[in-house]
Amino acid sequence: MKTKQIAHLENYSGTILIPVFETNSKSIIPIKFEDVEISSKVFFGKKDTHYLAEHKGNTHIFIGLGKTIDYKSIKTIFRRIAAKEIESFGKNVALFISKQFSTELVEATISGLLLGTYDLGHYKIKETHPFLNDHFELEILSNNDYSATINKAIKIARAQLETLSLVDLPPNKVTPKYLANWAVDKGAKYGFEVEVLGLEACQIQGLGAFLAVGKASQNEPQFIIMKYTPKESIPNLKHVGFVGKGITFDTGGLNIKTAGMLEMKCDMAGGAAVFGAMQLIADLQLAVKITAIVPCAENSVDSRSLLPSDVIHSYSGNSIEIIDTDAEGRLILADGLSYLIKNFQPEYIIDIATLTGSSMGTFGHECAALFTNNETISKKIQETGDAIGERLWPLPLWDTYKQDIESDIADVKNYSGKPLAGAITAAKFLEYFTQEHPAWAHLDIAGVAFGDDEFAKSKHATAYGVHLLTQFIEQL
Repeated sequence: MKTKQIAHLENYSGTILIPVFETNSKSIIPIKFEDVEISSKVFFGKKDTHYLAEHKGNTHIFIGLGKTIDYKSIKTIFRRIAAKEIESFGKNVALFISKQFSTELVEATISGLLLGTYDLGHYKIKETHPFLNDHFELEILSNNDYSATINKAIKIARAQLETLSLVDLPPNKVTPKYLANWAVDKGAKYGFEVEVLGLEACQIQGLGAFLAVGKASQNEPQFIIMKYTPKESIPNLKHVGFVGKGITFDTGGLNIKTAGMLEMKCDMAGGAAVFGAMQLIADLQLAVKITAIVPCAENSVDSRSLLPSDVIHSYSGNSIEIIDTDAEGRLILADGLSYLIKNFQPEYIIDIATLTGSSMGTFGHECAALFTNNETISKKIQETGDAIGERLWPLPLWDTYKQDIESDIADVKNYSGKPLAGAITAAKFLEYFTQEHPAWAHLDIAGVAFGDDEFAKSKHATAYGVHLLTQFIEQL
């Protein structure tokens, strides 16, 4: 999407998007824009409503924002307009930016419009959304220069669109190798280094927990390492590490899932969020050093499958008793965390994963579960999430939960075996492999990475985490 700023609508012909804050349904004063008037009996700016008015050959779309508006809501509103009013965008499109808009609301508006081009029908014959045509140019009607904000908004949406596709595409397409190739391609395009460890290299490195998960699949696992450093030299450069769960499909292994398997292509949504964040961070050229690891594997079933009661050895050297093969995500994250800490020593570490149904049972689809040993991270990431509508809420990491992962035969076991405190015990398992790193956070995004909304008939990706991780980095 390209944009240009205009100062007036003289001789303009096309569609005009006009956001309107709510007035009063009984107001005698109509809503006015230029020489177009809309009676309050017809439209008064109520949230999630819009009104089309034809005047002098132009289509005016008045968009209700309600009395107050937040970042997530306005993003959703404009995504809806872009998706549902596509027939109105056959010619020029202008966006009026109200003086009441902050730069954050401008950013959300532009991102929402671009996200509205997303279509879940990847394998359907369809027309390209007008906003994605090479010749399309969104005209910005404002006296203020928002070019920097708009440029950032487009980059945010572009990274989120990539993430939506990665999660929504079918698992026979999005294999570990596919994700490795994606990382290599985007690294070359946006400016971050990529190293991929294949099966043999992972064996040499001793990534035993990671390899144990993927050994039953014909699609070989790929351990993807990405590194971003700003082009300019920056003193006191902070170093942040990401680890994202990249299970491209999760059958549950021999503890095979009995329900919900159709959605298990989304079990790499944590990894996809890391991929999207790497693209966005590099695209924005943020002043921070990033090392990101996405262990990618397919949890399948065959004669080579990991067995319940197996004991495996992790990259850290610690042995793990397998209680449940469907608790596989924490195994690959354990090796990812250990590898990151041993080889790169970042100051801050965040892992992100669709890890447990327990987190969804606790929070539903409203927010992610946050586990951290660092109050600074806890405060900053919660504030960041609240501001952009990607919320998190903390759960405890009390040592009393350690007993749930204690094993008689190995150093640790991967699952408590209890239908209780599942998200917490999973986090305690991951904590075991952080080597007491003082600034670590675990985000369990099982309830927010994939779900229902108005933009498709079936459940689909949300791109949760891309903007959150990036915005958190900016606030450090």
